[in-house]
Amino acid sequence: MTSAIRTQLDAFLDGFYEIIPKRLISIFNEQELELLISGLPNIDIDDLKMNTEYHKYQANSLQIQWFWRALRSFDQADRAKFLQFVTGTSKVPLQGFGALEGMNGTQKFQIHRDDRSTDRLPSAHTCFNQLDLPAYETYDKLRTMLLKAIHECSEGFGFA
Repeated sequence: MTSAIRTQLDAFLDGFYEIIPKRLISIFNEQELELLISGLPNIDIDDLKMNTEYHKYQANSLQIQWFWRALRSFDQADRAKFLQFVTGTSKVPLQGFGALEGMNGTQKFQIHRDDRSTDRLPSAHTCFNQLDLPAYETYDKLRTMLLKAIHECSEGFGFA
């Protein structure tokens, strides 16, 4: 297959090596290079939690406890969809969530209380790594609404 696209592949590599000289990346194998470019494949909930700020919620608020419980219950695919929903990327920064970037540089993940109706879905602002989370009355409702948001509202750019 590569012989059929050799010209295009060579052009791609020429451009790639203009940005990152071959001598700098030749020390890495394919998996290491993918990791450097794409970030960590597994989402460490404890790392995310340690790098989270709360607005109009406290770390011990019932909804926040339910949120972390729900996120831990997600499989890796749903965790990646959640991360895509709130940050715009499904990949973890190589240095972990402490190095998460926002519109103005390093920006921690934020959970803001949404005091509007608890019939609303959670919404996100990807430029700020921000989740607006209504004060749901039960764990089951929080989990259901969060899953619905990440599955059905992930096509926009932070204005779900």
